Amino acid sequence: MTKIQKKLFEDEDKEYKVFQTKLNPTVDEKTIIGVRVPKLRALAKEIYSDGKNYGVEKFLASLPHKYFEENFIHSFIIEQMKDYDECMEKFLEFLPFIDNWAVCDTCHPKAFKKNSEKVLLFAYEWIKSNKTYTIRYGIDVFMTYFLDENFDPKHLDTIAAIRSDEYYVNMMQAWYFATALAKQWDDAVKIIEGKKLSPWVHNKTIQKARESFRVTDEHKEYLAGLKVTC
Repeated sequence: MTKIQKKLFEDEDKEYKVFQTKLNPTVDEKTIIGVRVPKLRALAKEIYSDGKNYGVEKFLASLPHKYFEENFIHSFIIEQMKDYDECMEKFLEFLPFIDNWAVCDTCHPKAFKKNSEKVLLFAYEWIKSNKTYTIRYGIDVFMTYFLDENFDPKHLDTIAAIRSDEYYVNMMQAWYFATALAKQWDDAVKIIEGKKLSPWVHNKTIQKARESFRVTDEHKEYLAGLKVTC
């Protein structure tokens, strides 16, 4: 085993492995060690700060990784890169190897937030991909960086136009619109009223919005009357 793999097995939690296996049915359970995310973040920080000792460059180049948790470590190392160009270069190398929702949804580098308009250009391309988690990450960019002060109503139509047979794409699409309903109700509700989403995503959006603490009771009641027959 590599030094990083040895460190991961030192933090193995078999009960947590069972939990993660159930939570990530698309991941081969043999690749899951069972390490909790706070420990993964702490280890990634240690690895990044002591790169030579851990052979961090070799690790980042050794794709695909063997273990589920190694992908988290990879993601969390990228998050710490302050230089945008370096951060994006390493992320683009890693993105094709993301193969589950958990890793996909946890990579949010500060360098991306500070350069969100640059990242947006990539996101427009990612949502056109034929790879499930590339599309999912593209939608995540719109949700994470462009539903607050950088919001543009045109983005709603962009995400609404996505059509996929992939569960993990459709779930992210629904999550995006449920969040949009919480943050940008006046514009987002028009997408629901206009039935611009696929029936499954439409109803899942309403379900997630009605489960949210950020959506008012009045809005939840209104949404309940907008469900469609699949």
